[in-house]
Amino acid sequence: MDAELRCNRLTCRKTLIDKAVVTTCSHIFCVDCANELFNASRLCPACETSLTEPDDVVVCSLHPTNDYKTSVLSGLSPSLIMEICSRALSFWQYQVHQENSFQQAVIRNLNDKQAQLQKQLDNVIREANGEINLLSNKVAELERDMELERRKVHELQDSSREREKEYQKLKVASTSAWRFDILTVVLGSIRQSQAEVVTCSERSPAWAGCRRWEYV
Repeated sequence: MDAELRCNRLTCRKTLIDKAVVTTCSHIFCVDCANELFNASRLCPACETSLTEPDDVVVCSLHPTNDYKTSVLSGLSPSLIMEICSRALSFWQYQVHQENSFQQAVIRNLNDKQAQLQKQLDNVIREANGEINLLSNKVAELERDMELERRKVHELQDSSREREKEYQKLKVASTSAWRFDILTVVLGSIRQSQAEVVTCSERSPAWAGCRRWEYV
């Protein structure tokens, strides 16, 4: 299968199907680009070759009729026919070479962009890994701090429970001591009251006679 011809204008590069404009410097353009370019100047837009002769720029049919194929080279000498065919083949060879060079340039450009993007990606990954390592270290440090705080909380809870036990013991002891003090005061008051009763009775004559009778 023959390679496709494309418009040699870099901003166009449209696939040529029906008609095209060819130049003697072995370049080919679509009709629209040729009308725009060659009406302004007779310089080839691809290589800037001067195209001043009438046959330097011609319109050709890419799918000629059978009648055209029969008559176009009829009457020419074999050597001239071979020369024309050789030049036509050289044109095709040049176009294929130019297309390969263009594709290689595109591939190089894409490879360069890919290398730049890969480099940027590597830098981003390296920075991200650095950030991840820093965050991992901070997380580990926070976990250690949390573990220390958790231990402190347990220790405080244990200490609080021990203090609560001591407090309950002191509360019980305080209650017992308070009751003992109250009892002591009550007993003291009772004894004092009894002593006063005895004292008052001893001073009374009736109580004295009763006391003497008890001893008789």
